[in-house]
Amino acid sequence: MISAAGVVIPAHDEEEMLPACLRAVQCAAAAVSVPVHVLVVADACSDRTTQVARAAGAALLSVDVRNVGSARAAGVDGVLRQFAPVGTGAVWLGTTDADTLVPPEWLIRQLTYADAGWDVVLGTVRVAHWREHSARVPAIFAERYAFRDALHPHVHGANFGIRASAYLAAGGFRALRCGEDHALRDAAIAAGHRVLPAGDLEVITSGRRQARAPGGFGDLLRSLGENATSPPQAEPWADPRPATAT
Repeated sequence: MISAAGVVIPAHDEEEMLPACLRAVQCAAAAVSVPVHVLVVADACSDRTTQVARAAGAALLSVDVRNVGSARAAGVDGVLRQFAPVGTGAVWLGTTDADTLVPPEWLIRQLTYADAGWDVVLGTVRVAHWREHSARVPAIFAERYAFRDALHPHVHGANFGIRASAYLAAGGFRALRCGEDHALRDAAIAAGHRVLPAGDLEVITSGRRQARAPGGFGDLLRSLGENATSPPQAEPWADPRPATAT
């Protein structure tokens, strides 16, 4: 059974979006009966991200790595230090992004799956708005993102949960500027852990064109409009393999 949980939120110059993100995460944390450590990892911030995090009551770790994989890894290390007396098999790690809103049931659903034996839970995203994109982009995104049943092929650091023991066995988040979520999922599968693509676990994320992680979700959304007449390409959020629970 899970007896403690941590939520890691990497942030680079996120003073505008971080307050709403933290309110949503704190609401999700209040819905579970175990202690939850919410940790913002402020990476090379030049704005008021650190002040915003402190004002919201979140724990704060400041780093200067300019790398989302390293920032997530540093945050996980902080959560594990916080819960050092707890066995890693009983600690759950959730990650999201500073431009993302998790639903109130976000953590309780992850912990329910964890207590049912799943080691990794992968959720989906819904784009909050398309104001910064051309009118054709929402339909292109919907077509390429669609899945038919509860299982799905998508992987997002903005909606990712993993048991701490599985995280450590898989080698943790790698120092990648993007794709650290895919790499961890793949390593967890290779290590024999049970991975659940949960179609009932959706977060709302920003549709901004100004991406924080080069090559990540923001860049992908921008490219949909720029390459609308090109043949569909493999998307960085998707796994080309069939969507199955392992």
